This record gives sequence, structure tokens and C-alpha cells, in this order.
Amino acid sequence: MSRILAVANQKGGVGKTTTAVNLAASLAATRRRVLLVDMDPQGNATMSSGVDKHELENSAYELLMGEAEFDAVVVRAEEAGYDLIPANGDLTAAEVHLLDRPDRERRLRITLAPRRERYDYILIDCPPALNMLTVNALVAAQGVLIPMQCEYFALEGLSALLETIETIRHSHNPELHVHGLLRTMYDPRNNLTNEVSEQLKDYFGERLYRTVIPRNIRLAEAPSHGKPVIAYDRASRGAQGYLALAGELLRREARARDEALT
Repeated sequence: MSRILAVANQKGGVGKTTTAVNLAASLAATRRRVLLVDMDPQGNATMSSGVDKHELENSAYELLMGEAEFDAVVVRAEEAGYDLIPANGDLTAAEVHLLDRPDRERRLRITLAPRRERYDYILIDCPPALNMLTVNALVAAQGVLIPMQCEYFALEGLSALLETIETIRHSHNPELHVHGLLRTMYDPRNNLTNEVSEQLKDYFGERLYRTVIPRNIRLAEAPSHGKPVIAYDRASRGAQGYLALAGELLRREARARDEALT
């Protein structure tokens, strides 16, 4: 049975899609079966996976609306090494159309449930907003991975996301939890970065990933080539950061399984 993680932060520009794409590719590189679900109408995860969002016959919109079956929507991101539920601007219409459905919060959970045996990990790239698409991702997921920059306003926005996670946990998904917080675009030479990082350690403890993702030009360049950074430049600091994150995530999962057996 797969682990489903939503990559979420309502603040834009924090490396959310970069994290979803590159963690998916890094997990795939460890021979895990991975599905990446693009739930952002911008379709950046789709383009970063080497799939043209403008040429899709079916997308996440058709899947959510029940207009296409899973197998008619999923595509293979060959260089990335994972399967992809792609998205484009059509997904914006889902916001309106979902409101008329009694199962509007559970559409993604319902569509993924029969396919969970196919994958070891399912990662969901959420839009940078706390909307119905993000709610669907949180209802479908078991854990939330929160990428964030170590800056003042990032902390301010984090509280709203944590409140939403708690609300979803009580109303629709009791197994939902914060899997971890990831520090992105990390520059240890910046005093504010270090101050905020220490605050995160004090408040979140072990839920803060030890891995940090540095600012890295190769990481920024990779999406324009339609590749995760490990396919673009595996030796880069950005690629090594996400490979380290995948390793840390797998160790956490193994430790949690061991504790559950004791």
C-alpha cells in the first residue's frame, strides 16, 4: 500500500513544485514506484516532468470530474522515472464544478484509492492556495510535506496551513499529519535564515527534516529543460540535496514501521 504525501504551502515561490518533482524523481531513483499528481492549474510540475501541458488529451481535471479513467489520464515521465497525473489550466474549472458535488472534498481520494497498490509513493503537488484543490489533496493524503524558506513571512503563512491541516484531520481525514518541514533555498550565510531555522527546530523538533535544500542554479535551470535536477545534473548540490531528502524520508518510514511492530 502506497504512502501518499501532499506537498503544500499556500505561499508561492517556496520551492513547492521543485520539491514535488525532485523528490518524486529521487524516490524513483531508489527503485520505488512513484506517482506524481499535479493538482496545480499552472501545470508547472507537468512541464518540469517533460510533459507538454498544452498537448494533453486528458488531465487531472477529467480525472476529478469522472470524465476519464485513471489509465486514460496517467502518463509516464520517462526521464524522471515516475508516473504522472498531468495538469493544465483546465483544472481551474474544477474549483467551480466541484462545489456542486456532494463528494467534492473526496474526489481525489476516491480516484486514487483503487490504484494505491501500484505505487510505493504518491506525491501530490498542491496549488499555492488553500482552495478546494488543496482540500482534495489533504483529504487524500496521509502526510503533508511543507517546503518553506527561512524568512519572516514564511512563518506567518505557516500558521494558516497548520490550522487547515488540523481542520481537515478532524473533519475528513483522521490519519492526516505533518510529515515534515523542509527548508528550501537555504543560505547559511544569511543571519535571518539561521534565526528562523533555529525557531523551526525549537517548535517542530523532529518534524523538521535534517536535510536542507540549498540555493542552486542547476535546480533553477532544470525545469526549463523538462527534467528533474537529477536527470539534468546529478552532481549538482540541488540534486544531492533532494537525493538526501529521499534517503531521510525512507529512513523515517522504516523507523515508523519498526516502532509500529514493537
